[in-house]
Amino acid sequence: MRLALIVATAWLAAGLAQAQTPVKAKVEGGVLVGEATDKANIFRDIPFAAAPVGKLRWAPPQPAAKWTGARDATKNGPSCPQPMNANDTPNSGGANGPISEDCLQLNVFAPKGAKAAPVMVWIHGGSHRTGAGWVYDGSNFARDGVVLVSINYRLGALGYFAHPALTKDAGANPTGNFGLMDQIAALEWVKRNVAAFGGDPKNVTVFGESAGGMSTLALLATPKAEGLYQKAAVQSGGGWFPPVTLAAKEQEGAAALAKAGVAATATADELRALPVATLVPIAANYGPFIDGKLMTQTASQALAHGTFADVPLIVGSNSGEDSLMAPGPLTPAQIAMVPAIIRPIYKDEAAQGDEVLARAVFTDRIMGGAARWVADEASGGQPAWLYHFSYVGSRFRPALKTAAHAAEIQYVFDYWGRRTPMSMVAEDDKAMAALMHACWVSFAKTGAPKCGAEAWPAYDAKSDKLMEFGTISGVRTNFRKPQLDLQQSVAVPTLGLTK
Repeated sequence: MRLALIVATAWLAAGLAQAQTPVKAKVEGGVLVGEATDKANIFRDIPFAAAPVGKLRWAPPQPAAKWTGARDATKNGPSCPQPMNANDTPNSGGANGPISEDCLQLNVFAPKGAKAAPVMVWIHGGSHRTGAGWVYDGSNFARDGVVLVSINYRLGALGYFAHPALTKDAGANPTGNFGLMDQIAALEWVKRNVAAFGGDPKNVTVFGESAGGMSTLALLATPKAEGLYQKAAVQSGGGWFPPVTLAAKEQEGAAALAKAGVAATATADELRALPVATLVPIAANYGPFIDGKLMTQTASQALAHGTFADVPLIVGSNSGEDSLMAPGPLTPAQIAMVPAIIRPIYKDEAAQGDEVLARAVFTDRIMGGAARWVADEASGGQPAWLYHFSYVGSRFRPALKTAAHAAEIQYVFDYWGRRTPMSMVAEDDKAMAALMHACWVSFAKTGAPKCGAEAWPAYDAKSDKLMEFGTISGVRTNFRKPQLDLQQSVAVPTLGLTK
């Protein structure tokens, strides 16, 4: 008995020692000291660009300064400025804790002893207004042979903002899409430095969810990002983007600042001197737009015009994307937005009431139909794989019948997050995580999602097949075809396409 106790104590001590073992990597900025766990070598809070403060606020990212000595890379860095909960609980993007404009940093989860391992770069969601890269634990990707990089980028009025004074000050430089510029800068840093962690800079998959999925689509439509990735995955990132011009965003930005008490005659220097607290609360429709220099067309236009990056692509959405409509009963105005003409196509949903109908229409229009259209448009060269995620975690049953927006992330990462204790995770949840995670890992390694008992076919409009990840997973043919065809007929004419 005593011997068993001694052995157990020694084993536990060895495990704790292993969890705290320092590990080093040398990158262009200097030496990093991270930590080695049982699954990964982890390096946090690595600057990939200079702090975007002072003259660099609302400017393209600049190189990060080098440091002397070894830099501690064992602690999370700050999140970019964003609305935070007063009680320090995670906000809608999962972030809490300190915020700072000096936030352009990334985190690396690397397999032990990796050499030329595939790389995945994760772009977090949060409506381009909340979230942070440090929220996501990539240890299980590293466990399975993938270098996972999670990044921060400027958000909200600091990330996607235009104003006549800033446009004038920018001169020949692009302006407005600062968050997208940060993502490109992070990918450039990965290309230059990921070999230091055992990653292959020629085998990079960029992927993201929601705003991160939209960002991924924007990157695939932006020439400056060409060559920084070889594959992509878009989780609930939409795909139907009506064109918005720089001039329109300038008007929007000026109007927003006017409401905050900023004079219309404010200069660029005066705008850059505004307190962060003035800018963070500004709510707007943030995200990539046509600025005329960095982005010359939307992702939708690039897809339709044949200028979208021709790389292997995974794209899909969830069955309950209507969770974005806010909880509780819908307002009469939301229900009134559903035209009566569609009721025959949505016969089953209409029979269940106006709220069920409105939510189904939202899910198909914003995500489901757009994802299918993206897969179709992208499938002319390298293959695209379409999915539908409908699995509802055991802890949410029977209250929920559909998979909410962002519900798939924990299964893709095989990581349950800070808010889900393992005691709440059932065996079927773990099985779904093992399946989806294997799909994403195999895609990163081989360029095709080879996973599960049933082969996931590449998308082709003629056969119209997708993979459903659900209570019973498998390939579906002509999934919601009448409904998605209807949504496509309504959406595509709004996209400013020339073909």
